[in-house]
Amino acid sequence: MENLQLVFPEIFLSLSIMFLLILGVFKKNSSKLIQNISLIILIITAVITFNETISVSEEKLFNNSVIIDYLSSFMKIITLLAAFLVLIISSAYLRTLKIFKIEYPILILSSVLGMMIMISSNDLIVFYMGLELQSLALYVLATFNRDNIKSSEAGLKYFVLSALSSGLLLYGCSLIYGFTGSTNFNVIAAQLNSNEYALTFGIVFILVGLAFKISAVPFHMWAPDVYEGSPTSVTLFFTMVPKIAALSVFIRFLYVPFLNLIEQWQMILIFLSIASMLFGAVAAIGQTNLKRLVAYSSIGHVGYALAGLATGTNDGIQSSVIYITIYILMNLGLFSCLLMMKRNNEYYENIDDLSGLSKNHPMLSLSLLIILFSLAGIPPLAGFFAKFYVFKTVIEQSMYFLAVVGLLSTVVAAFYYLRLIKIMYFDEEKEKYDTDHSIWLKFSLTVSTLLILIYFIFPSQLIEVVSRINIIQ
Repeated sequence: MENLQLVFPEIFLSLSIMFLLILGVFKKNSSKLIQNISLIILIITAVITFNETISVSEEKLFNNSVIIDYLSSFMKIITLLAAFLVLIISSAYLRTLKIFKIEYPILILSSVLGMMIMISSNDLIVFYMGLELQSLALYVLATFNRDNIKSSEAGLKYFVLSALSSGLLLYGCSLIYGFTGSTNFNVIAAQLNSNEYALTFGIVFILVGLAFKISAVPFHMWAPDVYEGSPTSVTLFFTMVPKIAALSVFIRFLYVPFLNLIEQWQMILIFLSIASMLFGAVAAIGQTNLKRLVAYSSIGHVGYALAGLATGTNDGIQSSVIYITIYILMNLGLFSCLLMMKRNNEYYENIDDLSGLSKNHPMLSLSLLIILFSLAGIPPLAGFFAKFYVFKTVIEQSMYFLAVVGLLSTVVAAFYYLRLIKIMYFDEEKEKYDTDHSIWLKFSLTVSTLLILIYFIFPSQLIEVVSRINIIQ
């Protein structure tokens, strides 16, 4: 019998989901109870995962198709914490929109389970299973506010385009299986010598599928519409959590079986990175809706994370992991601000709605100022260090063009972040927003802002944790 306690977090989470479904069916009006139990489940799963990290450096299970190492443990803990925070700050929003239902936390847990399977996958079939479990839950979440036409449209667009990307991805998997006779990453690595060029097609198809999932250019077309149409709490989930799992798969897929074919996939990653950084910076300038702006901004940020991966080194992997961790922190703060823009039970999400925010809500506007400066990469905030680590690894590999494009797009992106700050501080003030926010929403905004602000005091803490991630032996 294999060492099943290593996959205990996944087993515990899947049993919990089944229990919550049964509870929700048999107990009426149990939304709040299920929400609270879900939060406890996420914390317990994170604790179990953390305990694994301490006891295991690297372990493979189920005929080497599942891997437990520092990368998987770290990414799982971040995924679980991010999902916990999304759940805890979105309950007031869902109540206001009258969509506070039992299905919401269960769908979040299901997608998190799919992501955890993806993060630990060392096999194409296991990875695909995790991806589909995650995607099926996300389709429903996107269209969760079904009385709203924009939400229904968002769900449909995401479903159609995501199904297309899954098809391409599956075709890539079948090509690789056809040429190597295996779906296991380690076996594929051993079979590489004879069919290099044929395998390149499989790699391209899988990278296209993964690029869809993280909304990298030119496979980004779903993101702005889905981000705008989905309920704000779901958009927060979309911007943060699936990107962690997708980045883990990128690392695992490229660096384990195909490290020797780096010439074949490096150019693809460089192209995706450059295109995402430039497009994300330029396209966001003309936006009037804050959620659409966040969508284009997230496309740009994905580009920076891919730039680290394109280096083909352990340092590059570590810089991308640090980048995505800080990016999640910044997004949490940004959406906490968005969820506070409420007046008479109506949420506002246009850029004009920020007009004169500093006069009526000085603390909220100060937090938003810090978060926007961090997203723009202004020193000494956390966002600056995230970009610094990526650019440092890129320059060390003599990829100067990539670094120059990254710096240029940072300058362009700074324009629309500064525009938001100008609107907040110098435009005509509007009617005051409500101030009766939940304690958790205030907590999330305060903590994320403080961490962004004081990160420069202890940058080595995160680096120390991430430096254990060594995929290339």
